[in-house]
Amino acid sequence: MALHFLGDELWFPDVEEALPDGLLAAGGSLSTERILLAYKNGIFPWFSNEDPPLWWSPDPRFVLFPDDLKVSKSMRQVMGRKEFEFKVNTDFEAVISNCRYAKRKGEVGTWITNEVETAYTELHIAGIAHSAEA
Repeated sequence: MALHFLGDELWFPDVEEALPDGLLAAGGSLSTERILLAYKNGIFPWFSNEDPPLWWSPDPRFVLFPDDLKVSKSMRQVMGRKEFEFKVNTDFEAVISNCRYAKRKGEVGTWITNEVETAYTELHIAGIAHSAEA
């Protein structure tokens, strides 16, 4: 298995060719078309400012099935008090910006670079990416 380098051509290697940690490819653009092709194939971008776009497809992937979600008793109590209001797509740009700049203990920086923020905002404008807000 070797890391693949992407150029302008719109393609991805087979996810079976990913390195043991899931890294599959580097490079290419974050165009709407490339991101959609990636997600359709179980691939996602994740990289830092200093890196080219890195494309990942770890096995196994984490998948959350809402019907199988177990909500703790204490969380059910919080939800019952209606302390939170849940909305969808009311302020996508603020959500992605807040995620980008949120301070996280033990972490430096974020994977939400200028390029990622722009790409996902374009996906939102196209009706593809959505924000969930609480």
